[in-house]
Amino acid sequence: MRIGELAKRAGVSTRTLRYYESLGLLPEHRAANGYRVYGDDDLRLVEQIRVLQDFGFGLEETRPFVECLRAGHPTGDSCPDSIGVYRDKLAEIDALIGRLRAVRDQVSAQLAGAEARLPRAPEPLCQMEGPRG
Repeated sequence: MRIGELAKRAGVSTRTLRYYESLGLLPEHRAANGYRVYGDDDLRLVEQIRVLQDFGFGLEETRPFVECLRAGHPTGDSCPDSIGVYRDKLAEIDALIGRLRAVRDQVSAQLAGAEARLPRAPEPLCQMEGPRG
């Protein structure tokens, strides 16, 4: 398939594919006429990169998964280097969750203090009806 078809099937732009090529994540194959040509394996590489990016992985973090697929493994995460990247990403996420919890606790304390300092509205006085008669 040509670059436009790969881009369409993978849900990315042709510019993105060229960028992946420049980083060495996607191999560049040229036909005799000079056009870029790709196969289903290239589509799998791009899909793997996109899924990992959707999970928050940077492009360089996708490299071990791409290399694992290129080495002929059925999935990009069946190699030791890929598993190492997963472990690193989980540690990063856990650290972020810890920081977010600390910030949440601080914001909650600030809110409680601010609410405690709000002036209280006076209780409405009971209004009696006029004289009955």
